[in-house]
Amino acid sequence: MSRVAKNPITLPSGVDINISGSKVNIKGPKGNLALDLHPSITLDENDGVYMVKPDSDKNLAMAGTFRALIGNMVVGVSEGFQKKLQLVGVGYRAQVQGKSLNLALGFSHPVKHEAPEGITIETPSQTEIIISGCDKQRVGQVAAEIRSYRPPEPYKGKGVRYADERVVRKEAKKA
Repeated sequence: MSRVAKNPITLPSGVDINISGSKVNIKGPKGNLALDLHPSITLDENDGVYMVKPDSDKNLAMAGTFRALIGNMVVGVSEGFQKKLQLVGVGYRAQVQGKSLNLALGFSHPVKHEAPEGITIETPSQTEIIISGCDKQRVGQVAAEIRSYRPPEPYKGKGVRYADERVVRKEAKKA
């Protein structure tokens, strides 16, 4: 069996899980998330501990995938997820107005990015952006969309980058 699928899912306090047929609903202090299980996967409960079981040995990888998805949902509704972005470049600024993020990225026009439902965007300083929410995939997708407006370039390192990203710099052309 998949090593990931063998791990049990334990629920922290304040998190409820509801299984109805192939639909799993997880509710916690940070929000609600839902997932449709694959037909070959079942979620069994035993004394408050949940296990993901495949119906055959051919579906071990699918069981591991769904174990990871459900585990991320439990962490998301209890603690939430967060991605940090940095703006590197002269005149690069970020500002939040309501649910909209306004970016000055060296273009002739400002770039506006609307935050989707369930995602909050904060700017502690003009060059920092914090994206948070309970759905790991959506938080990462919003961060990737914002980064795609001006990805870091290899010569000066200017652009929008993840806080933990290391940009490999190239040497400039010699005469």
